[in-house]
Amino acid sequence: MRPAQAVVQAVVLTAAGILSLSGLIHSFQPLFTSDGNSTTHRVITQRAVLRKTAEVCRDIAASEGRNFSLTIDDSLTADTVQRACSSTGSPNSILSTLKFRTSIAKMYFSNAKVDVVSALSEKHHFDDETFEAGRELITSGVSSVKASVKKEDFVSGRWTLGRICHTLQDFYSHSNWVELGKTAPYSSLIRPDEPLHNLAGLSTPTCRNCTGENCENNLEPDLLQQGLLTSGYFNIFSPSKPAGKCSHGGTFDRTSRRDPVGGISKDDLGSSHGFLHQEAAGLAVDATMELLEDIRVAVGDKNFLRLMGLSQSSVLCFVIDTTGSMSDDIAEAKRVSFDIIDRKRGTQQEPSAYILVPFNDPGFGPLLITTNADIFKDRINGLTAEGGGDIPELSLSGLQIALTAAPPSSEIFVFTDAPAKDAHLKSTITALIESSKSVVNFMLTDVVASLRPRRNRNRRRSPQLVSPRLMSESDAQLYHDLARASGGQAIEVTKSDLSLATSVIEDTSASAVVTVFQVVRNPGKPDDFTFPVDDSLKNMTAYVTGDSSLTFTLTSSSGVSQSSSQSTGSLASITKVGNLQRLALNTHSPTGSWRISVDSSQPYSVKVTGRSSVNFIFDLVEAHEGAHGDFDLKEGRPLSGGNASVLVSVTGSDSVEVTEVTLVDTSGPTQVNGSLKSVGSGNFLVTFSDVPAGDFVVRLRGEDSGSTSRSTPSSFQRQASTQIKTSSISVTTQAIDTSVEPGSTISIPFTVATTSNGAVSGSGTGTFTVRANNDRSYNSTSPRSVTTAEGSGGKANGTVTLSIPENSSSGTGVTLTIEAENADATDVNYAVIRLSVTAKVTDVTRPVCQTVRDSSSSCPASSSLCASSQWTFVANLTDGVNGTGIDSVTIRQGNGTLNTTTTTGTAGENITVATYSALCCSQSVELTVVDKVGNVGSCVGQARALTTAVPVTTAAGSINTTSSRGHTLSTLHSLWISVVVSLLWR
Repeated sequence: MRPAQAVVQAVVLTAAGILSLSGLIHSFQPLFTSDGNSTTHRVITQRAVLRKTAEVCRDIAASEGRNFSLTIDDSLTADTVQRACSSTGSPNSILSTLKFRTSIAKMYFSNAKVDVVSALSEKHHFDDETFEAGRELITSGVSSVKASVKKEDFVSGRWTLGRICHTLQDFYSHSNWVELGKTAPYSSLIRPDEPLHNLAGLSTPTCRNCTGENCENNLEPDLLQQGLLTSGYFNIFSPSKPAGKCSHGGTFDRTSRRDPVGGISKDDLGSSHGFLHQEAAGLAVDATMELLEDIRVAVGDKNFLRLMGLSQSSVLCFVIDTTGSMSDDIAEAKRVSFDIIDRKRGTQQEPSAYILVPFNDPGFGPLLITTNADIFKDRINGLTAEGGGDIPELSLSGLQIALTAAPPSSEIFVFTDAPAKDAHLKSTITALIESSKSVVNFMLTDVVASLRPRRNRNRRRSPQLVSPRLMSESDAQLYHDLARASGGQAIEVTKSDLSLATSVIEDTSASAVVTVFQVVRNPGKPDDFTFPVDDSLKNMTAYVTGDSSLTFTLTSSSGVSQSSSQSTGSLASITKVGNLQRLALNTHSPTGSWRISVDSSQPYSVKVTGRSSVNFIFDLVEAHEGAHGDFDLKEGRPLSGGNASVLVSVTGSDSVEVTEVTLVDTSGPTQVNGSLKSVGSGNFLVTFSDVPAGDFVVRLRGEDSGSTSRSTPSSFQRQASTQIKTSSISVTTQAIDTSVEPGSTISIPFTVATTSNGAVSGSGTGTFTVRANNDRSYNSTSPRSVTTAEGSGGKANGTVTLSIPENSSSGTGVTLTIEAENADATDVNYAVIRLSVTAKVTDVTRPVCQTVRDSSSSCPASSSLCASSQWTFVANLTDGVNGTGIDSVTIRQGNGTLNTTTTTGTAGENITVATYSALCCSQSVELTVVDKVGNVGSCVGQARALTTAVPVTTAAGSINTTSSRGHTLSTLHSLWISVVVSLLWR
């Protein structure tokens, strides 16, 4: 380690202990507020997302001639927006807001994370008058979001978007924009080509002392009179600040104790300028909506709604072994995926995205992620079974890519007949499963008994004499363990029976699938399990996996029974294939308590699902102690014997009352009941005390008074799929910034600690194996182990260094997992860090539009004749000699057709020629022009009816036009009288 790096790490590690105190959160509170009336980053972000999403849906509905009956205001919920945006949704249809709520949550968790990883960075909060640097963070981040969307990597886009929203929102809390009387957002913060005006100079006094605790009039009158912009200084180590400058204020801001004392923060109602808190929060909502609108215009409405996570359906995600013996499996994967695509294309059940990761040995990938079903079809159709080298394959490497690429809570299917060559990645995969809450299902063919020769084109021998491909039960156990951790299934079948097992894929591809009950018994024993069936459940299915000797009996709430030997009965149709028995419950199953009695001494699992709007999502959060306690997303396992906090969000019904949230041991009788606290909008903060060691899942119970078939509330139960495993190891990271540049190297300090009863054990000693993996296979270095020695306070420090290749494109997401395992290999914990590659933006100018020629014919004055004539608008679109080039041209408004061609100008610049034609019944057009880094321009044409049929000669001239954001430009162009063109710059 270089001396400079050592100094940086020392500072970071010293600050880490201080950062655990939430008094350092000098911004709008991230997630919750203690006074119950202040507005948090979570609320600001959620309001902006819901309102902008509703606006986009409204505009789409208008363009399609559909009604959109929803009042767009701050009372919107994810459920009301989802239903209003559903083009086919009736009041009684099954709509799921799980994906939408999850996406919003990831954005506000990423937002809140800024207060942890960048708490001392002035530019991330617009502290210390760092307006230019703060604006650079926002604009480069916006460019990165647009690049992620272009790659159809919406997961990375959301994480980056949440982060830049934090900085943008803090501007209104930390600056004097509100005190200057401004009632609209400062648009220049998202426009890199616009100067920031009226910034107070370094020597300009901005504040005077507060009067006691009263800071209402502490801004210098001259500052307000001149309209100068300032922000408060903040420092937890030193009281130093430039003479006469405002401070942020608050307990931990040492600068606020030096003249001029006090602060100007509007973070909450109790802040120095808390009397303006709500005004600042309102402007922060408006500014976030303005930023979202900029992204919307650049990426288009459909991609914008995908970025927001507005989807009824899950992704279709396959990870497929392509070695020589897998031809039958690949054929079945093609068949089932093509069937799903063809049946659901164009409906709201169509998969929201398609993900494909092939693997073999020695390679894996490349990753395909697309929203275009035909591209997915072509790629999977091109898979061939060949090669492979030795028998084990790189299945977990392929799964790692899928887990980081797929949206949270996705269903992933892995097809293989081989053991994992990269079994060392098991703990990494488990960490990613727990972090993403995705469900992984393994389709395992010919376990143990496959002696069929495999073709291997890599070996110089007859393909019929190649060694047989074998996977023993012990090899398959790794897949069973990962399936169990995720709430998925490991289905073992012969290749000839695989088509019977893939019905599971079709089941999970439906929308609004919920888990009612799930249990694993390992070792197996005879047991009875009960689960409730409520009014909202439709298309119920149960899955029982186990060996061939397993039997069961299903009993309904009315006392009717059916045994596993009856393939068709009064309760369900049962299909058996391999180790799976699938029960499709009959329609109109009675509500109430059902029972399934399983008789087996071997390991088995039971899972009950259905379709319902009522569901929930959960996220582990951890408390920060201090004067203003708040929470942050916890990346890693909760500590054994300590307290655990979970943020639960209930979806699908405004009439749901949550009565119980419990941690249930998946393999035993242990249960830990949680203490519920409502934090509004269907969200509950649940606290569990003294959580013992074990593997748990979250189970939620409640009552739904919205049932139409019952006079009394209907009881319901939902269960999360992902296991929560406790650990006695603590792994924390001190990442300085989650935004990284191509060609750069980032160092991430981390701390490993031994714990006892949920707290760091100061006397604990031990050696821990360290593993650091990233999903991009970027070069990294890390210690092989760290040791907590005597006198270390039970802690050991290390650093992971990650090198970002020069050719990494902006918008690329990188997921880094740091794991620590004890010497006995019986306990492991981890931290997951999400980084975003963000290139510096050098092209800050927007595309230029120059009209080439007018309409080829004139539009008649009478509207009754408009259908018999058309008009044409042609424009040259350029991005300048030094620009990145035109990336896309789309019709924002207009009902005509658009064609584009490219040519080269006299100065060597690339020119995109846009030709738009429309009937005279549609007499205006707005073209959106986006360059390769996401700068947006707009070209507007307007056809006007002539009072005479004789065209007038053209005239060249210069027209000054003013956009909706008040920017005036001058453009030379030729113009017919029948066409008026204005340039709107966004």
